[in-house]
Amino acid sequence: MANLLLGPLLRYVGETEATVWVETDASCEVEILGRREPTFCVEEHHYALVRLEDLEPAGFYEYEVALDGERHWPEPDSELPPTAIRTLGRDAPLDICFGSCRVALPHVEPYIHSKDRHEDGREFDALRVLAAEMIGGEHTEWPELLFLLGDQVYVDEGSPRAREKIRQRRGTATPPGEEVTDYEEYSWLYDESWSEPLIRWLFSTVSVSMLWDDHDISDDWNISHSWLEEIRQKSWWHRRATAGAMSYWVYQHLGNLSPRHLDENELYQAVRGNENATAPLREFAEHAHLVGSGTRWSFCRDVGNTRTIFVDSRAGRLLEEDRRAIVDDEEWDWIVEHASGDFDHLLIATTVPFLLSPGFHHLEAWSERVCDGAWGGVAAKAVEKLRRGVDFDHWASFGDSFAQLRDLIAEVGSGKRGKPPASIVVLSGDVHHAYLAEIGFQPGTNVESAAYQAVCSPYRNPLDVKERRVIKAGFSRPFAALTRALGRAAGAPDPGLRWRLTDGPFFDNQVATIRIDGRQAQMKLDKTVPGEDNERRLDCVFERRLA
Repeated sequence: MANLLLGPLLRYVGETEATVWVETDASCEVEILGRREPTFCVEEHHYALVRLEDLEPAGFYEYEVALDGERHWPEPDSELPPTAIRTLGRDAPLDICFGSCRVALPHVEPYIHSKDRHEDGREFDALRVLAAEMIGGEHTEWPELLFLLGDQVYVDEGSPRAREKIRQRRGTATPPGEEVTDYEEYSWLYDESWSEPLIRWLFSTVSVSMLWDDHDISDDWNISHSWLEEIRQKSWWHRRATAGAMSYWVYQHLGNLSPRHLDENELYQAVRGNENATAPLREFAEHAHLVGSGTRWSFCRDVGNTRTIFVDSRAGRLLEEDRRAIVDDEEWDWIVEHASGDFDHLLIATTVPFLLSPGFHHLEAWSERVCDGAWGGVAAKAVEKLRRGVDFDHWASFGDSFAQLRDLIAEVGSGKRGKPPASIVVLSGDVHHAYLAEIGFQPGTNVESAAYQAVCSPYRNPLDVKERRVIKAGFSRPFAALTRALGRAAGAPDPGLRWRLTDGPFFDNQVATIRIDGRQAQMKLDKTVPGEDNERRLDCVFERRLA
């Protein structure tokens, strides 16, 4: 008899179709709303992605999960509201929540304290508080979509339970110590991240889209060519990277795809219902890890007349001695193709921000030039250490890619790739603070669309007081002027646009929401506020109309 281990996770939702992901402890047939799907097996773990088609637009479907005909969800005596699928197609506004960076730690002392009070403190999970508020409200007010923009699991910052299991399984005397090394250990991280009751209910009820970032694989993942050369010498790296790609495909990427794209996906066809799915998945993951370019993890979702392009800004990077790029040429062509068309709004979701604070933007642009030899070999080695020490791995440190995205936004906003959308918003996370910046283009570009960089991070992993002071300095005019001069001295190009901070920076655990209503759009940011566990709530930090 099979049991439900993890899930259900509501993944893709459209007007007439949806997918629901589950993990079970044995091979079985999973049934949801009369649709049945056999499990597939990877490394002795069993999964199914149940496809629900021919649904009604704007429908509300409460659902249960049965394994071999026996109900396993909702759990007996659960006091949580019924799990439901809400198909799209309503005339009401659309709410899209987004953010990143969420560590899986118990909600007990000392983990509920601030980092300043205790080094292990991470306070309360903003998504957990969001779920609690949803339960107390009407389902008509629930967000329709939830974007997890990187660092769903932390290979280097896990919970005490995961670390203890690693110690018991293989010991930690040899590298990489308490960090994960294989698929089995990755499964423990996902179990801890997704099994907390309120989080599990939230993910079963709101359509979730996901991207990975560095901590899903390794801190500083693909930051530079020298980092890649060094990590490849580690005896455990190939095993970790392959397992990371395998687990990401199963736990995160698979559910991002619509039924139509699933039908076009060769790996999904090889894995679906296959009790020996490890071999084809491992072959795919090893190729993706070793080759990198040519494997596209980016994907696209249309919600009404809003298009969201999810850009993988980690796995497909080009890190050659003579060229650096966030994505390879083939993937960039795909991004340009999907940014072309007539939309009310264009959202570009990329885990690392396109626009940082001006001070740190110029500093990262400077670092790239020096690392490329602008000030000689000694300076290049010194600044490479700095780049890796302080995580200079955003779009600003990939100058050519930054210019490509800048020009693409200008082309879309000026009508060169279709009717200008009312807004173009770059959604990002990674940096453990939140802000909204309005983008201004140079005269003559004729951009009609309102353009913004919107950043929300973390869901649960806040900075301490000293770290916050550093971030605030990056937004100051004196620091920006200093680093701009530094960049010019090294030959860093002008960014070719200007951006104005409208709100932020904000810290603490938080979740952002973009509300779409026709050609109107607005953003709000909510943060967790102090209180007892059952009294914690989200407090609105700001609301701003975008278009």
